[in-house]
Amino acid sequence: MLDNNVKGQLKAYFERITQPVELVASLDDGAKSKDMLELLQEIEALSDKITLRRGDDARKPSFAINRAGTDIGVRFAGLPMGHEFNSLILALLQVGGHPSKESADVIEQVKSLEGEYVFETYFSLTCQNCPDVVQALNLMSVLNPRIKHVAIDGALFQGEVEQRKIMAVPSIFLSGEPFGQGRMGLEQILAKIDTGASARDAEKIKAKDAFDVLVIGGGPAGASAAIYAARKGIRTGIAAERFGGQVLDTMGIENFISVSHTEGPKLAAALEQHVKDYDVDIMNLQRAEALIPASQPGGLTEVRLANGASLKAKTVILSTGARWRQMNVPGEDEYRNKGVAYCPHCDGPLFKGKRVAVIGGGNSGVEAAIDLAGIVAHVTLVEFDSQLRADEVLQRKLRSLPNVTIVTSGQTTEVLGDGNKVTALVYKDRNGGALHTVELEGIFVQIGLVPNTEWLKGTIALTPRGEIEVDARGQTSIPGVFAAGDATTVPYKQIVIAMGEGSKAALSAFDFLIRSVPVEAAAAA
Repeated sequence: MLDNNVKGQLKAYFERITQPVELVASLDDGAKSKDMLELLQEIEALSDKITLRRGDDARKPSFAINRAGTDIGVRFAGLPMGHEFNSLILALLQVGGHPSKESADVIEQVKSLEGEYVFETYFSLTCQNCPDVVQALNLMSVLNPRIKHVAIDGALFQGEVEQRKIMAVPSIFLSGEPFGQGRMGLEQILAKIDTGASARDAEKIKAKDAFDVLVIGGGPAGASAAIYAARKGIRTGIAAERFGGQVLDTMGIENFISVSHTEGPKLAAALEQHVKDYDVDIMNLQRAEALIPASQPGGLTEVRLANGASLKAKTVILSTGARWRQMNVPGEDEYRNKGVAYCPHCDGPLFKGKRVAVIGGGNSGVEAAIDLAGIVAHVTLVEFDSQLRADEVLQRKLRSLPNVTIVTSGQTTEVLGDGNKVTALVYKDRNGGALHTVELEGIFVQIGLVPNTEWLKGTIALTPRGEIEVDARGQTSIPGVFAAGDATTVPYKQIVIAMGEGSKAALSAFDFLIRSVPVEAAAAA
C-alpha cells in the first residue's frame, strides 16, 4: 500500500517515537479491512516500538493507536489516507511521545480541562478542512486522558451519516450531541469547551501596550503586512478571527508564483509559521467590531474586539478579507449544512449517487460541477447570466459530461426541504418568468465573495459593494489607517496580489510613522 519512498520517510519519522505504541485493529471480511490490515502491517514493520494486534470495536474496519500500558490513545474508523494521512502520522508520533509544537499555554490549557469528553469527527478523504479538526482532537486526547476521540470516514460509514443527518464535513459530535461543523483549530475547540477562555484573553489584551502597526486579519495580506512591519523593527501586532482566512477553504493552488502546486491549509500553515519567525504579537480568534480613529494627528487609533477588549496603535492595516457570497433566498439559512454547502471538495463525497445543483457559472462553479459529476448521480448547474462565464476549456469539459444539465438565465428563488434536509431547488427562467422545481439532495453555492467590512460602515469610505477604498499606497480615507487584500478596491482577488498589497500597506504604514509627529511632541512645541 505504501511505496518504498514513503516507507523510507516514515521509518525516519518513527525514530522520534520514544514510547511503545500499540495498534489495535477491528476488522471484518470486507475489502477495506484487508486494505487497513495491509497498511497497519506495513507501519508495524517500520519501527520496533510499534506492535499490532486484533481487537473487536463495534466500528469495523477501525483501529486504535494506544500508548502501551496507558489509557492514552486515538481511533480511526476507516482508512486515513488522502488528506488524513498526515493525521495518521501525527497521531503515531504524538501517542509515541513526540512533543507537540503547540504553545506551552495551550498545552497546559488542554491538560487542565476537567470532566470527561468523548468526541467523534466525521470526515471525508477529499476534505482539506477536516485534518485540522482531526489533528486538534487527537492531540487533545493525547495530552489529556479524560478526552477521547474517534475520526470516522463518513463515506465508509454511510449508515451513521444517514442516521445522524450529516450533510457536511467535518461534523463533530461531543457525547453523542452535535458540537460543531466546519474547520476548527485547537484554539477554537478549546474556546467552546473552556468557557472562561474568552474572558481571560480579553484581560490579557487589555493589558497590552499600543502597537506601532496593528494588522486586523490573518490571511495572505495580513500575514505579509505583519512580516514587512516586523522586519522594520517596530512593535507589530496581528489580530485575526481565524489565521489563514479564506485560503483555508481553498483546495488546489497552482498560480502562486514559484510554487507549482500547493493547497490552502498547507499555505496558511506556512504563512502563520513565517509570521511566528518574527517578533509579532499574534492574537488569534479575535473578531474586530469597531474602528475608532485617532482624535488628533499623531494620536492612537483604537480597534474594539468582540470580547470587550480594545487594541490601540499608531497605524492600523485592515486586511479582513472576504467570505463566500450567499444566495439570500428562503431556505438557504435553514438548510445550511443540511444540503446547502459551499465547499464541493469537502462535502461532495457525502452526496455520492445523489442529485445536486451548483449555483454559479464562473470558473469556481464550473470546476465544482465537473468535480461533482464524477461522484454524484446528476448535476444541475444554474447560472444567472445568459451564458457561462468560466474559461472556455472548462466549459467544453463540462458540456462533455453526460450527467450534467446546464441552466442559463436562471435565478434561484428558494431552497425547499422536509425540515431535516434539502429536497429541491426552485429557480425562475429570467426570459419567460416561469418557475421550475428541481428535485435534489444537495446545493453547492459558488457565486463569488463578499468583503468582511460590515463593522466599518459609517467609519471609513466604502464602495457600494462594501470594499474599502484605497489609493495606490493602500491609504484609506482615515490618516494612519491602511488596507490590503480582498476587502479593498484593488482589482483581481488573488493570493499573490493580496500578499503584495499587504507588503505595500506595511511599507506605507512605516513611511507614515517616520513622517508623523507624535501627539506629545506636538504638544511640547
